[in-house]
Amino acid sequence: MMKPNYYVAHPWHGLELGPKAPDELDVFIELTPQDPVKYEIDKASGFIRVDRPQKYSNRSPTLYGFIPRTYSGDLSGKHCSEVVGRPDIKGDGDPVDICVLSASPINHGNTILTVIPIGGLRMIDKGEADDKIIAVLKGDEVFGLMKDIGDAPKALINKLHHYFLTYKLDPNSPSTGTVEITEVYDRAEALKVIQFGIEDYIKKFVTV
Repeated sequence: MMKPNYYVAHPWHGLELGPKAPDELDVFIELTPQDPVKYEIDKASGFIRVDRPQKYSNRSPTLYGFIPRTYSGDLSGKHCSEVVGRPDIKGDGDPVDICVLSASPINHGNTILTVIPIGGLRMIDKGEADDKIIAVLKGDEVFGLMKDIGDAPKALINKLHHYFLTYKLDPNSPSTGTVEITEVYDRAEALKVIQFGIEDYIKKFVTV
């Protein structure tokens, strides 16, 4: 008989990626499309913290969270620099973010999902790599059969693109945005970004 676990794992460090990573992943969801405020993991405690109310009326068009045991560090920044041809880009020091397409209603965060990456947005924020991996919920009846970013509805990818370009803007100073998205990339590139995030995590937290 399995011994019950009386302790909650830290979502970033305590959850497993799953045996098929990076092709298939267990991820942690912080934010849903229904949330009027932005939630974020508190790195020290592992609990969900209110980061900020959404300043505009738009909300995340998908489930949003991060990939456990990943870290955007030196390798992630170097890869982004090489791809975009800019030598000054660093990793943002956070776990790799993920957007999950799901037709099944999931109405609260603090949830673990098994997903399949299909692509991503190469986002740079204040000179730091801040990729947004796009994935589908495994087994989802609408999105689950999608294999690559070209299979996803273009309108939905456009919504994600617009959301991340505007979600940090100050309504009183709309010209002060710091975010740029240089490209939408495919599954093969998404797997590379995830793998660099895994290697950065090992280098940061595991290697002694």
